[in-house]
Amino acid sequence: MAGPGVGFEYQTKEVSWLKRDVLLFANSIGATADELHFLYELHPNFQVFPTYPIILPFKNTDQEVTDFYARSNASPIPGVPKFDARRSVDGQRLITFLKPLPTTSAGKTFEMRSKVLGVYDKGKAGSVLETEQLLVEKGGDTYARAVSSVFYVAQGNWGGPKGPATVNSPPPEGKKPDAVHTLQTKKESALLYRLNGDYNPLHATPEPGQKMGFGGTIMHGLFSWNSACHGLLQLLGGSDPSNMKEFQARFAVPVIPGDKLVTEMWRTGDIKDEWEEVRFITRVEGGKVVLSNGRALMKCVGGKSKL
Repeated sequence: MAGPGVGFEYQTKEVSWLKRDVLLFANSIGATADELHFLYELHPNFQVFPTYPIILPFKNTDQEVTDFYARSNASPIPGVPKFDARRSVDGQRLITFLKPLPTTSAGKTFEMRSKVLGVYDKGKAGSVLETEQLLVEKGGDTYARAVSSVFYVAQGNWGGPKGPATVNSPPPEGKKPDAVHTLQTKKESALLYRLNGDYNPLHATPEPGQKMGFGGTIMHGLFSWNSACHGLLQLLGGSDPSNMKEFQARFAVPVIPGDKLVTEMWRTGDIKDEWEEVRFITRVEGGKVVLSNGRALMKCVGGKSKL
């Protein structure tokens, strides 16, 4: 029996992007000068960093700043309480790459098709909303599939289902990581990342974070998520998007602008149809794990780019 809200389809949204958007995204998640194929539009192999579709449900077709709260509250889900987006954080994201994106959507029409997979009541802690997003060329192919969960802080106890048991993908015990990626964030890192289209005030001004118990401004969860993907692709995939099929991580604790992020990654040797499962965790240097349940399917070629 389907739970409340399951199968609810949001209004299909047209999405679009320019080469400039692609350049900004790669720059904002830590792409480096030896990866000009992500950072320079005249590079002979200029291409989109593969996780870019994850930003499009925030951006839609906009080139101007948008009202994050108004947009987040736009679509009530039948049978489910109306949650307050001002008290929400990312839960977990998974993305499957089905086809490389063109460097601009110009000349084509792309749509984001979204539906509810589940709404779960976690009691006093809050509620989880799980959705599927498909990036589709109108009348054509599907380019990416994402499964996203959002946690609504202290908005539970409404009598909904508790949800399925969480599937965990921990790193192997007692084994040193095969590669380690570090990224030093700056006080301004979230202010740059938000220009991709995710204008949640939580990541720009301290008041929302103070009300939510975070003490002030925090980084976008998706900044950490995207930058960890960049680390895996750079160190294990030769910075070649064709060497990654799937990527996921769970958001554990917030990152503060200025923190140094350390991503440890392990090759499992578990290969199926050429794709090897890689496990990873991201932590603040000397501190807590910020991304757990990290898992990717990759063709591991090391750090040397073949581009």
